[in-house]
Amino acid sequence: MAAAPGRRPKIDCGDFAIRIGRDGTWYYRGSPIGRKELVSLFASVLKREEDGGYVLETPVERGRIEVEDAPFVAVELFWRDCACAETGKPQQCLTFRTNLDEMVTANEAHPIRVAICPVTREPRPYVTVRPGLEARIARAVFYELVALAETERVDDRQVLGVWSEGVFFPIDEVPPELTGQAAGAPLRDGL
Repeated sequence: MAAAPGRRPKIDCGDFAIRIGRDGTWYYRGSPIGRKELVSLFASVLKREEDGGYVLETPVERGRIEVEDAPFVAVELFWRDCACAETGKPQQCLTFRTNLDEMVTANEAHPIRVAICPVTREPRPYVTVRPGLEARIARAVFYELVALAETERVDDRQVLGVWSEGVFFPIDEVPPELTGQAAGAPLRDGL
């Protein structure tokens, strides 16, 4: 990587021997890093490479780390009504708190996505925290999302999803036994 004129190039330190487990625990050489402040400092310089790898990058050095699933975990959901910037009308806003106490409101810049395992149909939900960096939505928090879900018609299919800041985020196809309900009707009682 070439340095900007007048700046020293970043030192590539190779592998930092840091791993982020699926549960959001950070490890250094196999031992958990117990100080949340230190983990938060590392997380503040975490970046995603074009090849999908993760690096810690400061102005002078960079090094690779291993991430088992996503670097963060969304551990809490806050639901509130907020005013739409364009119309001033109330709309639903969904804000997540991560395991490192970052607050992220789902919107166009911070989308929710749900990967469905093609074999088991098990959902793996995520929310974007920063460009290229996601938080896996914890199971209990995902259940809260499903409780807020509504049906919408998307590309001639009935899908189940949630709204946040005027953006609809699909969760999954509407189960066949529930497709008889009117579009837009909450499915809270059917789940």
